[in-house]
Amino acid sequence: MLFQRGVFALSQAAAVLAALLVVGMTLHILLEIVLRLTDRSTFILDEMVGYGIAGATFLSLGYAFEHSALVRVGLLVDRLRGRARRMVETFCGITTLAVTSQIAWVIARSALRSFERGRTSSSIAEIPLWIPEAVCAAGLMIFGLQVFARTLRQIFDLPGPVAPGDEGPLQNDL
Repeated sequence: MLFQRGVFALSQAAAVLAALLVVGMTLHILLEIVLRLTDRSTFILDEMVGYGIAGATFLSLGYAFEHSALVRVGLLVDRLRGRARRMVETFCGITTLAVTSQIAWVIARSALRSFERGRTSSSIAEIPLWIPEAVCAAGLMIFGLQVFARTLRQIFDLPGPVAPGDEGPLQNDL
């Protein structure tokens, strides 16, 4: 259970970073609006918002997964109960973990390569490309840990850190 709580705390921290990225994007957009009223610009809005969206998306995956907020096809799983459901959920978790791990590995290798080669964006900001790549890889790794934690819960029939039916702080807003 300590592992479960630790992984969920990591997912929550990543979700907070994702929310801060969204706030940062919003503030940058507002700044750009004000600057354009005076015929000026930061000239990097689209690049920063693109990196922010990617970072927020990947960093929030683990938290969203634990709160069952990701789209899933429950055609088969929703009809199953007990041990049969746990077996199918375990298979799905292992498959998801395998795919996610491969994608995270490729992105992490790309980030390392970008760092070693000093690659930067082609914009005026010249952002080191390893930064957004590393953020995406970290988000996928956290998601992978969350999938692994949930898969362990399925195997050992343990409760999770989020009560069933608890969609999180936004549940009444949707």
